[in-house]
Amino acid sequence: MKKVIPFLMFQGNAAEAINTYTSIIEDSSIINITHYGPNEAGAEGSVMSATFRVKDQEIMCIDSSIKHNFTFTPSFSLYIICDNEEEINKLFEQLSGGGSILMPLDNYGFSKRFGWFTDKFGVSWQLNLE
Repeated sequence: MKKVIPFLMFQGNAAEAINTYTSIIEDSSIINITHYGPNEAGAEGSVMSATFRVKDQEIMCIDSSIKHNFTFTPSFSLYIICDNEEEINKLFEQLSGGGSILMPLDNYGFSKRFGWFTDKFGVSWQLNLE
């Protein structure tokens, strides 16, 4: 086995999500992105395949060319261990905008500052300050 990479399937907004994540999270970048062209299986301009990096973690994603009756679930989330309070506050505010808060930033005993939310794209994130 070479490696394990999280894979996210969006329904038409993968490029927006990738650009949002890589612009907000420090040391993040788009590794590659391929878009559907005219007369291909997916909507022209949507993401056929993409890989981006958040810190040291590669994440792959697509815009599904097939509409499904499901989307992301909060039971699978991207978990970020933050370096300081300024970082966790900034990431929580910027990434959770337009989404829904599952656990607001607070001290829950297991962490001095923790927050869990689903972003506007439906992806679940947990932020922790150990």
